[in-house]
Amino acid sequence: MLKLIKNAEIYCPKYSGKKDILIANDKIAYIEDDIPVPEKLAEEVIDATGKIVVPGFIDSHVHIAGGGGEGGFKTRTPEIQLSQIVAGGVTTVVGCLGTDGTTRSMLNLLAKAKGLEEEGITTYIYTGSYHIPIKTITGKVEDDLIIVDKVIGVGEVALSDHRSSQPTLEEFIKLVAVARLGGILSGKAGILNIHLGDGDRTIDFLEKVAAETEIPISQFLPTHINRNSFLFKKGIEYALKGGYVDFTTSTTEKFLEEGEIKCSKGLKEMLAAGVKVENIAFSSDGQGSLPLFNEKGELKGLQVGKVTSLYKAVREAVLEEGIPLETAIKVITANPAKILKLKHKGFIKENYDADLVLLDKETLEIDSVIALGKVMVENKEIKVIGTFE
Repeated sequence: MLKLIKNAEIYCPKYSGKKDILIANDKIAYIEDDIPVPEKLAEEVIDATGKIVVPGFIDSHVHIAGGGGEGGFKTRTPEIQLSQIVAGGVTTVVGCLGTDGTTRSMLNLLAKAKGLEEEGITTYIYTGSYHIPIKTITGKVEDDLIIVDKVIGVGEVALSDHRSSQPTLEEFIKLVAVARLGGILSGKAGILNIHLGDGDRTIDFLEKVAAETEIPISQFLPTHINRNSFLFKKGIEYALKGGYVDFTTSTTEKFLEEGEIKCSKGLKEMLAAGVKVENIAFSSDGQGSLPLFNEKGELKGLQVGKVTSLYKAVREAVLEEGIPLETAIKVITANPAKILKLKHKGFIKENYDADLVLLDKETLEIDSVIALGKVMVENKEIKVIGTFE
């Protein structure tokens, strides 16, 4: 199957001017100033006049099999549906478990990832959940990474949170070590996706591992770094040392009122502080619960994260904070692709996967989404839905 995109203004994510893109099956075959339209391909030509084309978005933290449960069984969030993902321009998703590693299992997570991939997008997963010791698929973290193709890292492991297993530093270091080993032997990132709560210890464990062992600071991707101003400030210092940081785009008005840093503003502040944009990523925490606890740790409210918040935050960074599109778009394309070692993702290049998002040039709203060469959204209308939607 061949598709030809004509007259597109391309951000690779770096701005590359007006080009044509030829897609062959699930890959980008050619990118040229002008590619002639063969007569037999007329029905496969997409006119992108007035459109901007960017790489498909990578959401590196999604509870694809559901999450939550902090308020009892009735508060377990449902599995995500394909349309909820592609509506947000996301073509690659990394699934994770969260607080509940008992009624949510790794096999369930793996099966959901495989199902979403059968429906048309690219999927990966982390092994484990909030708690140490990690519950895995094979029995060992390193074996999961080496043997199970979809496992690319560990997480989300909770630190500085009343819901974590309160691991010792020694227990944490041992987990990091086997994750690194598994990553090295498999050619994967082996990264630890770290859930950061609002406790005073913040990223202490990550800094101690980097300072007291031979393991590099790049072995971690701490998320929810914009949870509060104190953690955010520590995150800036951490990123200036070379560490990666991840903003969570799903939020509530209550969270923002209580001090959570809005992603668009936080991105601008980090860049102004000298943090390299390559060290910053956004993820949605989609389909995860957004629980509100009181000072006693009692659940007082609950909402559900949305994958569509991912690009919304990037668009706000451009339109409200004046960050150039080619800079802002990196946090959901090139950066997570490099941090997680996702080959053929995050860029518009020949021989890369044909994951593309077409944006309206005037409004920067999502117009069309192509995942692995297949049109999932066209003219703001979802064309492909999940099996049970």
